[in-house]
Formats: sequence, structure tokens, C-alpha cells
Amino acid sequence: MPSNGKPDLSTMADYITKGGVSSVVVMVGAGISTAAGIPDFRSPKTGLYHNLSRLKLPYAEAVFDIDYFRKQPEAFYTLAQELYPGKFKPTLFHSFLKVLEEKGILRRVYTQNIDTLEEIAGVEADKVVYAHGSFAENHCIDCHAEMSKEDLREIMEKDDIPRCKKCKGLVKPDIVFFGENLPARFFKLLDNDLSAADLVIVAGTSLQVHPFASLPSQVSCPRILFNLEAVGDFGRRKTDVIRLGACDEGIRDLADQCGWGKRLTELWESKSKKWKSVEEEEEAGAKTQKEVLKAVNQEAKEEKIDGEDKESKEVEKITEQISGIEIADETSSKETSSKSKV
Repeated sequence: MPSNGKPDLSTMADYITKGGVSSVVVMVGAGISTAAGIPDFRSPKTGLYHNLSRLKLPYAEAVFDIDYFRKQPEAFYTLAQELYPGKFKPTLFHSFLKVLEEKGILRRVYTQNIDTLEEIAGVEADKVVYAHGSFAENHCIDCHAEMSKEDLREIMEKDDIPRCKKCKGLVKPDIVFFGENLPARFFKLLDNDLSAADLVIVAGTSLQVHPFASLPSQVSCPRILFNLEAVGDFGRRKTDVIRLGACDEGIRDLADQCGWGKRLTELWESKSKKWKSVEEEEEAGAKTQKEVLKAVNQEAKEEKIDGEDKESKEVEKITEQISGIEIADETSSKETSSKSKV
């Protein structure tokens, strides 16, 4: 990497594309998913923790506390229904991870996020380390028996609390709660990945939760930070580049300067179109259901009207028949009376 002057994104783009980079390690937090509509945790007023008052928690982080979960699992599952994968589409930043993989230079993505948007964007599962776990798998917190995603989701949709079929213990997604250990895979891969990295990209994180917060400081290679504010020890090294602002805007700039802007757009739009088609199918399904329901209601209404008309006509017919009988009886009586007088 050129050492003359202070590096910027342009310098980093040259470093990446001219053969200086073969092993990129990316470390990301909730800030790369906010453009997908998923709130981060600590932003004032808009952050997840700020908006948990409706759950009546003793403190905001209790929603991810394993001891509190044992006592009040309803709080977590109320939140889980809002955050569960399938409701959010990948962002530009997630698609950039796929670009790095296509270029053959992505070694690993270490993510604090539980939304699995990295994989939804197309990144291979073995390239992603969920430092704080994810919704990908679910286990009983007592006997550790696994529950399928389909079963857990079905139970959640009924507003029930998932319980183990074997021991009746509580089941939760493999998200790391306070009081639990980080996944073994995190520690298994970490040392080799950090020592092999020739570029580290950090994005969308406050770097406040350890041990994840210490990872960027453990490398000696050049680093790029995409974030709303400077965090950790970024800015203390001559090879650091800090791009403040929205993560998607910063990564778009880097992709353009690397000559990858077109491919980034293609990947992101392909996911967006696929997501849009799913949304359109759901909307079409909902519209069809409404139309069917409307047709059924209309048919029932018409049947009711027809029934009322038929009933009314029957009544009129019976009334006419009765009137006819009464008239006939009256006429007959008059005739009989006349004859008796004769």
C-alpha cells in the first residue's frame, strides 16, 4: 500500500484492485442493516433498546439476558416476531460482501448481527461467522435438543412460546444472550483469519460489546471504517481510512472507485427484484383472498336477497290463495243463502 500522504478511499481502491489484497476480513454490526429497516441497538430515539419500553423490561438489555428469558420468555419472542428473517431484504453493503466473494478475496465476515442478511445476499455460509449467533438454528436451553425453523416459526405465529418436545424446556434461536458463551466457531477461526488478513473493513458498529469490540485492534494491516462516527482506535494509525456517514453510501463510493459499481448494482437489484416478486406474490395473494371474500359475501348477500324475494313471493302466493279461498267461501255462502230463500 502506498505510504505517501494520508490514505483515502481512492488509495484503498488502488490497493485492493492492483494486487495488494487477497484476504479481506470484514467486521460488521447493526449499522449495515438499518437501511433494510432493522433498527440498531443503541442509537438515541430510534435504537432497539430505546423502543423496548412497551415490553416493560427491568432494563433494556434484559430482552437478551438468559436468566430473564427463563423467567419471562414472552419479552424475547415479542421482539423475535419483529426481527425474524424473511421480513427484510439485503442492503447494498450486504451485496458488496458478495462482490468481494466473487473477486476471490473475501476471507471471512464476522457479524454481530442475527438477521442472516449476509447469507440472504448470497454469501456462502462458510464465509460468515455469527459472533453473537443467529436465527439459523434453534435449541432447547436445557437438554439442547434441536427444533426446526419451521416448527419454531409455526409456534411463534400462534403467539405461543416454543417448548422442547423432549423435556418441555424453553427453546430459543441460537442467539448469544448475555450470560452465554460465544459460538465455538468464532474462536476456532479467529486467530488464523486475523493473522491472514491484508485488509480489514469495519462497518456499522459501536465497538462496545466485547470480545468483538477488540477485534479491529488485533490486526496490523490497513483498515477501513464505514460508520456514523469514529469508534475504537480508528484514526490512530497512518493506514486507517475513516468514511463517516451511511454505510451504503460509503460502500457504494468504494465499489465505484474499484470499478465494481455496476456489478454491485446488479447483485443488489437482483435481490431486490426477487424480494419484490415475493412481496408482489404476497400482495397478490392477499388481494385474491380479499376478492374471494368479497365475492363470497356478495354471493351470500344475493342469496339472502333471493331468499327474501322467494319468501316474499311465497307469502304473496299464499296470501293470494287464502284470499281466493275466502272469496270463494263468501261467494258460496251467498249462493247457499239465496237458494234457501227460494
